Amino acid sequence: MLCNNTIRMVYFEIASKNIYVYREKAVPLCLKYKYICDMKVISTTSAPSAIGPYSQAIQVGNFVYTSGQIPIDPATGAFPEGGIQAQARQSLNNIRAILEEAGLNMNDVVKTTVFLADMNDFAEVNSIYAEFFTAPYPARSAVAVKSLPKGALIEIEVVAYK
Repeated sequence: MLCNNTIRMVYFEIASKNIYVYREKAVPLCLKYKYICDMKVISTTSAPSAIGPYSQAIQVGNFVYTSGQIPIDPATGAFPEGGIQAQARQSLNNIRAILEEAGLNMNDVVKTTVFLADMNDFAEVNSIYAEFFTAPYPARSAVAVKSLPKGALIEIEVVAYK
């Protein structure tokens, strides 16, 4: 993708031993911040819409970064019944839908971050997590947080590589 944005670069060149010459030129933003111009928004109706000013996922080069997915069923707009296991399954289904929109699948995930409202749910989440991932498993962090959006019990985000 071509980038039409430019920035003004100011720099000094050494003209001789103790003389510096001031230079200014327009440089395409892509040359300085290539990733900005290469960002592609990933969006699907098979996962819940963002509930704030963010994208469901962003692709930069071969990497896809999903936003945290809380367990909203895109068909109903509500959390599934069944506690942490149902919510974990829905969050992972939402991630799968986003990845599929990007032409990826769960086997392409290299890193996950799991946010739990209660760390006591860790074992139950692991049982559902194992339904979605196979060895070699992606790297993972799991953290307990004080609260999650809309009172969710879980939120999961991933990084995948094409």
